[in-house]
Amino acid sequence: MQNKGLVTLFAILFGLVSIYQLSFTFKNNAEESNASAYATSQVDASAKDANQQVSRLTANYLDSLSQSKESVFLGSTFSEVKENSMKLGLDLKGGLNVILQVSVKDILIGLANNSKDPAFRQALNDTDELQKDSQNTYLEDFYTSFDAVKGDKKLASPDVFATRSLAETEGISPNDSDDKIKEVLGRKVDESIVSALEVLRTRIDQFGVASPNIQRLGTTGRILVELPGVKDVERATDLITSTAELEFWYPFKGQEVLPFIVQANEVLKAKTETTEDVSEESVEEELSEEDKAIAALTGGEDETILEVNPLLDLIKGQGYQGGPVVAMFNKADRATVLEMLNSKEVKAVLPSELKFAKFLFGKESKDSELVELYAIKGNRDNKPELTGGVVDDSRQEYNQLNKPVVTMQMNAKGSKVWEKITETAFKNQGQIAVVLDNVVQSAPNSNGAISGGRTEISGSFTLNEAVDLANVLRAGKLPARADIIQSDVVGPSLGQEAIDAGTMSFLIALALVLVWMIFYYGKAGIYADIAMLFNILLIFGVLSGIGAVLTLPGIAGIVLTIGMSVDANVLIFERIKEELAKGKDQASAIQDGFSNALSSILDANITTGLTALILFLFGTGPIKGFATTLLIGIGTSLFTAIFITRLLIDWSASKGGVLTFCTGATKNLFRNINIEFLRKRKIAYVISGALIIASLGSLFTVGLDQGVDFVGGRTYKVRFAQEVSAAEISADLSKPDVFGSAVAKTVGENNDLNITTKYKVDETAKEVDEEIRTKLFTALQPHLPGLTYAQFIDNTNEFKQVGIMEQYKVSPSIADDIKKASFWAVLGSLIVVFLYILFRFKRWQFSLGAVAAVFHDVLIVLGVFSITYKFMPFSMEIDQAFIAAILTVIGYSLNDTVVVFDRIREYFNEYTGMEFAKVIDKSLSSTLSRTLNTSLTTLVVLLAIFTFGGESIQGFMFALIVGVIVGTYSSLFIATPIMYDTAKRGSAAESLKAKEVEIDETVVK
Repeated sequence: MQNKGLVTLFAILFGLVSIYQLSFTFKNNAEESNASAYATSQVDASAKDANQQVSRLTANYLDSLSQSKESVFLGSTFSEVKENSMKLGLDLKGGLNVILQVSVKDILIGLANNSKDPAFRQALNDTDELQKDSQNTYLEDFYTSFDAVKGDKKLASPDVFATRSLAETEGISPNDSDDKIKEVLGRKVDESIVSALEVLRTRIDQFGVASPNIQRLGTTGRILVELPGVKDVERATDLITSTAELEFWYPFKGQEVLPFIVQANEVLKAKTETTEDVSEESVEEELSEEDKAIAALTGGEDETILEVNPLLDLIKGQGYQGGPVVAMFNKADRATVLEMLNSKEVKAVLPSELKFAKFLFGKESKDSELVELYAIKGNRDNKPELTGGVVDDSRQEYNQLNKPVVTMQMNAKGSKVWEKITETAFKNQGQIAVVLDNVVQSAPNSNGAISGGRTEISGSFTLNEAVDLANVLRAGKLPARADIIQSDVVGPSLGQEAIDAGTMSFLIALALVLVWMIFYYGKAGIYADIAMLFNILLIFGVLSGIGAVLTLPGIAGIVLTIGMSVDANVLIFERIKEELAKGKDQASAIQDGFSNALSSILDANITTGLTALILFLFGTGPIKGFATTLLIGIGTSLFTAIFITRLLIDWSASKGGVLTFCTGATKNLFRNINIEFLRKRKIAYVISGALIIASLGSLFTVGLDQGVDFVGGRTYKVRFAQEVSAAEISADLSKPDVFGSAVAKTVGENNDLNITTKYKVDETAKEVDEEIRTKLFTALQPHLPGLTYAQFIDNTNEFKQVGIMEQYKVSPSIADDIKKASFWAVLGSLIVVFLYILFRFKRWQFSLGAVAAVFHDVLIVLGVFSITYKFMPFSMEIDQAFIAAILTVIGYSLNDTVVVFDRIREYFNEYTGMEFAKVIDKSLSSTLSRTLNTSLTTLVVLLAIFTFGGESIQGFMFALIVGVIVGTYSSLFIATPIMYDTAKRGSAAESLKAKEVEIDETVVK
């Protein structure tokens, strides 16, 4: 090999850089271990909340290190060490991954100055319906909807977008064409989404999450937010979804609204046609309306009265006399109460003084199950007295009682309005309601006019809540509502389990491969093992150096890379053995073996790399992590197999060592094999035909177990303290008063269930998520003795063993996008591979054979999943991970096929006078050792991951295992026979036999 010195120098430098990059990870892990040990030593292990105390102290310890400017490692602070350490993905570290949909509808309403024009509003409603099944942007569907209902109206109508604001900023006039308005709207919507992206980035930076990822997805209104390692998921969710719409309103006093509450109750009673006893009616006649309301609040008078009042029955308390609180309700009843108060029948009886009243709930307290109801003095235009747009600065501070508060400084305009508001409230002996995102944060009394624009928001804030409120006010409000349309929440304890399982599977797979290579190839196997270990070092070094995120599928990708690096070494060693069998000396055999194997190695890895690249482009989250490690692994495997193994082999040969590339046990394996594969092709066609028919039959009748990625819905992984029946849980959750329809499946142990429901699948609001979790907890409570709701949903506890361990949500709109993207990913990979093989082998017959074999493999894998998913003891849902598996199967199948085709091409040039069929049979027989050796090694690796890698990737691994088996079979009995059958009938057979001299300048001699 030429340039050995240069290759050696590069390998040493590459290795040292990888070690340097990984050293930050080792140091970070050491500091985290020290923090955990310190926290554990400070906590009484017998304390009831010992685990929570340890988690809190550990976090505080690490926070103090992060804020320190002191060097802790190689001149770097701990913050810099953490930044340079390897990033762990959501499934390994826990945390939050969401896709937000910025509401373009809200942006359009704002641009139209909240227009009430019937055509405009109808177009918006029609667009909402179109978007459920559309792949167009919201704007495109809005234009379609508006054209359908506009009549003679234009987009530039004064009732729509020819507003004063757009006239001043964009020069819009009523005479403008629709095309000009569309151009302006497109730009304004894009600006708003970019603004939302920057606001979110500012908020998250202030939140202090390590290595967040915030990016816009294409040109859509979707924003991806990844927060690996964040423990307080509820707090993070609030931070990224709140629009931070701060408003100041005058509230009604509670007693001013009580008579209406009673009247509303009467309307609701009539609506539900509740039958009352005569005795109850006589008691009600003796009470005034206010007395009845007070009786409800205090629980006084005859209890039978309360049993038949739809609204009054829900009241659990009252506010202080003269205060703004109308009544107090259970948190779980908020949606029900607002639905009642906002119903058409109830609004019809609103007295004139309450005509524009808005009913809002106050901020909930973790110490109470009750929440306060307020009535806000609205107006015809629904505009508050003052908004948060006038806030110049905000900070978290402490008041005289040492309670967390938020102070604000307003600009000059806001200061004048604020002075007037506080003066008016003081004169009327009233309050000012501070409303953030339609939640009353506080409603303090005014003690007089406040000048200067500096004010304070106080309430039952925790420190974190006060810090977050100050941050969002300072960062600014989102330009529109941002709904979570896809989310994945993984608890830290589940992440640690995934790390343990991934590490175990990795070490076992590595050990098995190392032992096998030594067993099969002897001394040469040791050199291959050294190259493989160096390969692993380089993979982790590159991952750490480029800041890539390591996920559980990523670990699977690394382990799969081990199998691929084995394949390259097997190709080389088998070619060397062939050269030795021809009587060549050791040096010549090594030289020719490496040269002859190079073409096959490059072709096999390029085809696999192309499918991995498509997977990287179309995948998200953990799937992109798998593609990343696979791409890196392909590159490092090529380097180590072609150069490092060669350096070690040449070094051994130069020292006079004898390398046989086999052991006593494997010396005569697969030697002198001459199987007539083509004679058996018709039998193979029948077998494959039967398998494909069975697969298609099951796919069309039974179908596949489609996960929420493809159909939308919510999935919760719930762990119980004892074994539970999945069928019983499914029945309980499918009752009409719970979800109506839900499916529970056992995953792993019998106390772990994946619970999936499509209940309110089209609604993405946080309140709906909370409602569903509440229903889930209520239904599961008999199986969760002693567990509170707060413990059930808690994501901060690293030692959590019972409750929701992971939750996943996908809206139907994004599920449809995922399905279409998956289809194009698979189709795209087939097209790309077809073209590459056509380019490399210059004959369409080769491409046809390879693609036919891939179709065969994919159909059978799908069929196996369709036939077996109902009784397999692990999840076989069709999700994004499964698509990743299908693409990997495509890559592996092509890898096998290309190696065979490469040998066929070589033998056509070498044995020009041999019969067409015999050349093919000889080619297949000569590569059988490599095919079986690589397949068995890969299967051992996959089985190790399947067995020890954790239940979350068992379905993924099962698809790969089936794919490897079927792919090995198809490369021998499908791809090549189809190529033969299509080539032998025409002139292609002769042209294939024509000798071609190909010069590959990439060969290293």
